[in-house]
Amino acid sequence: MPQTRLPFFPENIKLINIHIGVVKKNGTVFYFNGAMPVFQHSEEDYASFRLFTTQLVVNGNAKQSEIVRAFGVSSSSVKRWVKKYREKGPAAFFYRSNNANLVY
Repeated sequence: MPQTRLPFFPENIKLINIHIGVVKKNGTVFYFNGAMPVFQHSEEDYASFRLFTTQLVVNGNAKQSEIVRAFGVSSSSVKRWVKKYREKGPAAFFYRSNNANLVY
């Protein structure tokens, strides 16, 4: 008889939904799909945060409302990030709009 595979998450993780969780440790934010880490960035790296959470939405792994609830960001911000991603791609999160310099 086949066994159901349950998603097992590390301790102290905050669930975005039943598939994706997030935890902050020593200044680094880790995203998990079950016990498997799928992305990380420093807690001050807002460009990477916006990019990854937007990719979760665009790829269908999370709803905009789940991102809003999990991180306390505004719904209008998430909508703006999704629009930006769809129009300009991932690089748009790392370039300033007034010039072509990378944002670090």
